[in-house]
Amino acid sequence: MFKNSLTKNARAVITGAGSGIGKALALELARRGSLVVCTDINLDAAEQTASEVRRLGGQAWAVACDVSKLEQVQALADKADELLPEPVNLVINNAGVGVGGKTIGETSIEDWEWTVNINLWGVVYGCHVFAPRLRLQEQAGIINVASTASFSAAPLMGPYNATKAAALAISETLAAELSGTGVSVTALCPTLVKTNISANGRIQGESNDLFNRLMDRIGMSADKVARMALDGLDNKQLYVMPQVDARMIWRIKRLLPNSYAAITGLINRRMTSKFV
Repeated sequence: MFKNSLTKNARAVITGAGSGIGKALALELARRGSLVVCTDINLDAAEQTASEVRRLGGQAWAVACDVSKLEQVQALADKADELLPEPVNLVINNAGVGVGGKTIGETSIEDWEWTVNINLWGVVYGCHVFAPRLRLQEQAGIINVASTASFSAAPLMGPYNATKAAALAISETLAAELSGTGVSVTALCPTLVKTNISANGRIQGESNDLFNRLMDRIGMSADKVARMALDGLDNKQLYVMPQVDARMIWRIKRLLPNSYAAITGLINRRMTSKFV
């Protein structure tokens, strides 16, 4: 554990805590002695996570919240202040959905709006509501769950790529604005993580099959991603890229910007033909 660890004995709010990375983050925080407000659009799922935290000996509360609604995020912040013995000092904007399988122009506007409302506005609202409160703390942190999709620009993932790129840009902007304060910002940018995002998302046809096969074969566990994200925040890392392939994509895109799109398209075509 890092010196002056923020994630130890924190007072945390996690969106999308009912499953996947959000759930893993809640359980890992519990192991670190933190108090956790588990929020999800599905209250039953949030309560299940909170129950698991309690079984670990931690303290947790479940709150329903649709992160695409500003008034619900504001109500969440107020509720967290009621539940916790001291103000929140760690916010994790994790709630997100997956969309893919169609090109830009073929993807429905409904899918664009659904993805933007959750993946983008959820992060905007979370930062808008909580950042001023966190500024009042001597030490505090924000983790925004982005994705390698925020910079990889993989084909057939337009809405997801766009919203995750926005989440990364918001994190970078927030880090600059909060520089010199006690608030640290981390953007989590994993590649494939073993979660239920495809089951709860709108990934179409062959792309969904390919995604699930790749996730089964090379996906990292949500538990490991959670540990790395929290350790990254403690270490004041702006970017946390848990997997080697994420770091490779980051470097290649910057070294070969003019060739990157063509290379990505070629890899996509070959992988599709191999796995489908």
